[in-house]
Amino acid sequence: MTSLNIWELAKEKLRENQEKAMEIDEKLEDDGNAMSVNEIKRRHESVVIICGSQNCGKSSLILRFLERNENPKMTIGLEYTYGRRTRGNNKDVGHLWELGGGSRLSSLLSIPLTPQNIEIASLVIVLDLTKPHELWITAEKLIEGTRARINDVLREVNRLTPTVHDRLLANAKARIAGHSDLTLCDPFPIPIAFVGAKYDEFQNFESDDRRQICKAMRFLAHHYAANLLFYSSKMENLAVRGRALLSHLAFSTANSKGISTDHNKPLFVPPGQDSFEDIGAPPLPQGSFTSLRASQPIALWREAINEMFPQKEAKEQTGDDLTEDPLFVEPQIDKLVEQKRRDLEMYVKQKRERQAAEERIKLKLK
Repeated sequence: MTSLNIWELAKEKLRENQEKAMEIDEKLEDDGNAMSVNEIKRRHESVVIICGSQNCGKSSLILRFLERNENPKMTIGLEYTYGRRTRGNNKDVGHLWELGGGSRLSSLLSIPLTPQNIEIASLVIVLDLTKPHELWITAEKLIEGTRARINDVLREVNRLTPTVHDRLLANAKARIAGHSDLTLCDPFPIPIAFVGAKYDEFQNFESDDRRQICKAMRFLAHHYAANLLFYSSKMENLAVRGRALLSHLAFSTANSKGISTDHNKPLFVPPGQDSFEDIGAPPLPQGSFTSLRASQPIALWREAINEMFPQKEAKEQTGDDLTEDPLFVEPQIDKLVEQKRRDLEMYVKQKRERQAAEERIKLKLK
């Protein structure tokens, strides 16, 4: 399937959804039903955004969820697909958006995060466990970028529907309702999950490194009232759990049961099932923080992780020459690219000839 066909399907699905919403609206007016269109829409549609570290298995996670036996391709920018589920006479649709490029392209989140779907959106941040020097900074930048976009949407929405912000806040707190750490946590405005990828390689790390990385991941998840699971497409039990997570976010199916916090095993922690007391303090010498930072646990963990694994942004990985990939065939653009390539080759050739001529003249003058 070409990229063009995917976008055509996306447009078709958008038209179908708009028509469905209009039909529901008309039915509500006829029946005098008190339930809003948005409340009904939330029962049958969802938007799941998958982002995170480069080349860590985001596309494989999506393909496994959709039960597609395909080889994953490099994600360029923001790519769209969708999944369907039929329940009786109801058809549920999960819109899946995958953001490539690590945290560099977080501005593209403005496309899936819109006023129309902010209440049906969720976020999955996939982090490469084998690159602890990029783990925290990648998560932090994606969280900041997503939160900034959500705030922009809420400012726009609140002019017409002030209750949207209140509903998001109530739903966020409900994920960790009744927990003793509620006042210390910062529940993310939309449902969120952290997925630690490449566990098949990570399990071979030194025990102490695994312990500290696991504690940091647990802290991030608990702080934001998020799901946490470790994943590998090469380990069937973890692949099944990853598929269950996307199903839970996309179709509101039951979340996987159980909890695993042992650093010698793949982590799995649903929202609100962990605690700061169980996670423990960050591994830094006592007295190394200012009183201001001591009042902010996330600042402590940021400093601790940076002490153990100095954080650095991932370098851009462009991969193969995409102009040669048949998936991105565009005849008019390809002709322009080919013309520019010929012009460049001619320019280089002429420059070399001029340099050779100048060298010959210098030799004669000598």
